[in-house]
Amino acid sequence: MNTTERVLTLLALLQSRPVWSGGELADRLGVTTRSIRRDVERLRELGYPVGSAHGAGGGYQLGAGRALPPLLLADEEAVAVAVSLRLAAGGTVAGASEAAVRTLAKLDQVMPPRLRSEVRAIQDATETLTGSQVQVDGDLLLRTARACRDTVRVRFGYHSHDGTPSRRLVEPVRLVATSRRWYLMAYDLDREDWRTFRLDRVEDLEVTTWRFVPREHPDPAELVQRSVSASPYRHVARVRVHAPLAEVAERVSPSTGRLEEDGPDACVLTAGGDDLLWIVGFLLSLEQELEVLEPPELLASFRDTAARLLRAAGEGPAAR
Repeated sequence: MNTTERVLTLLALLQSRPVWSGGELADRLGVTTRSIRRDVERLRELGYPVGSAHGAGGGYQLGAGRALPPLLLADEEAVAVAVSLRLAAGGTVAGASEAAVRTLAKLDQVMPPRLRSEVRAIQDATETLTGSQVQVDGDLLLRTARACRDTVRVRFGYHSHDGTPSRRLVEPVRLVATSRRWYLMAYDLDREDWRTFRLDRVEDLEVTTWRFVPREHPDPAELVQRSVSASPYRHVARVRVHAPLAEVAERVSPSTGRLEEDGPDACVLTAGGDDLLWIVGFLLSLEQELEVLEPPELLASFRDTAARLLRAAGEGPAAR
């Protein structure tokens, strides 16, 4: 193994786990610890921030630097990154599409032909349904994520689903992404309760310097799912579906409704909508036996729909 090959192998090892001792690296590469020290210096000269610590628990560690040095990717990692970048071109983060295209062009230029053909084969065999996605400013997303990480309060303007403006001061906890939107789960200090916020409705975000101690909080994904499937809507339906939860979940996305198991052969679906007829159509599309639990207005809408269907089939009172 020549010096260049050994240094690249050393870089791959440093990327594979947090800390390596000099002896472990020497054994892996079949050289002395002195050679390891020289190779580490070569990586540092190339811009890789390799840290070192002496004593028990010490060793070499690849850290984060002021600039992003080149990455060394295994074959399967390069394919995964390239496919992800192609999918990101139609994503929900504003500006990410252009950045993904630029990055993909750089990767495609240096990727071996055999890997490039694998990526294109996957891409050619894949169709992406983007739907009516709502884009979020990338800088807003990044600053919100940092506030969650650093446990600092944020202040922002917000428009509710009916357009009502407000000013919020919150303790951010977690970002939750659905197939169409990004949400922030946070503790609203003025309302003294947990809230979820659509990031595309957030404006004038100000990250403060006020640190906070994280509170006990509900599950972020569950809270967001409950919020997006029920609370914004005029009507909230609860229906017992006579089919196993796993089977129904194949037709109900987390952003459409919330499912709760009700025995081995049934589940309860909670879903919201501003139009009862739309809810009826959605429930019928599940192609399962249904039992409406609430609201009573949904039962009436089912009866009206059933009467229209019978007339359309030539079996209603009007047809006779």
